[in-house]
Amino acid sequence: MPNIVEFRNVGYAINGRALVENISFSIESGETVVLLGRSGSGKTTTLKLINRLLEPTSGGVFVEGKKTTNWDPIRLRRRIGYVIQEVGLFPHFTVHRNVALVPSLESWPPDKIDSRVRDMLTLVGLEPSRFAGRLPRELSGGQRQRVGVARALAADPSLLLLDEPFGGLDPVTRSEIQKEFRGLQRRLGKTMVFVTHDVREAFILGDRIGLIKDGNLIALVGVKDFHNLDHPEARAFLESYA
Repeated sequence: MPNIVEFRNVGYAINGRALVENISFSIESGETVVLLGRSGSGKTTTLKLINRLLEPTSGGVFVEGKKTTNWDPIRLRRRIGYVIQEVGLFPHFTVHRNVALVPSLESWPPDKIDSRVRDMLTLVGLEPSRFAGRLPRELSGGQRQRVGVARALAADPSLLLLDEPFGGLDPVTRSEIQKEFRGLQRRLGKTMVFVTHDVREAFILGDRIGLIKDGNLIALVGVKDFHNLDHPEARAFLESYA
């Protein structure tokens, strides 16, 4: 399988302070890798290096075989779906217009955009006739998060980045959406990188888990193998899961 993402000895520092250092790993097409770590561990920094919201200060990040710094940043980001905890919906745009954002920027024909929006809303469990005309403030937190996922998928990106997207939801809604999202992963076969500090979420959603601590990638292993890691940080997360 080809590598969609590859990190080669990547570091990122601000004013001489390393936020991540010497990170190397690759992600195959169709794989979901979860970056697991505590707050401030460097997992979100690692994620933002993929879509060039940040640029490495050492080493190189490659997307689809091309170094991110050799991509036009706008072109790169439009090829990558991006979902964050706060969703980032435009409050004055309807649900339809939010989901249609990237296809509109890519100058898709209006009928193709309308069809894609309907398909994506249906995919995430929101009936288009009920929700397409609403504003974000008229939705629940779980509904807004579903719209965020629909928007990220609208232009059919090969790669999806998700930064603690379900962290702001109540536990019941969060559990429901996690299960729905896992089903969505299996149906779509997209390559995904998912950031979380919740080891339960990592076990539900990941094919592999990358454990990050103090800017270092401690291990990147299959979900079943995570239980066998002989590292204090891995044990701490497992104890929180028990």
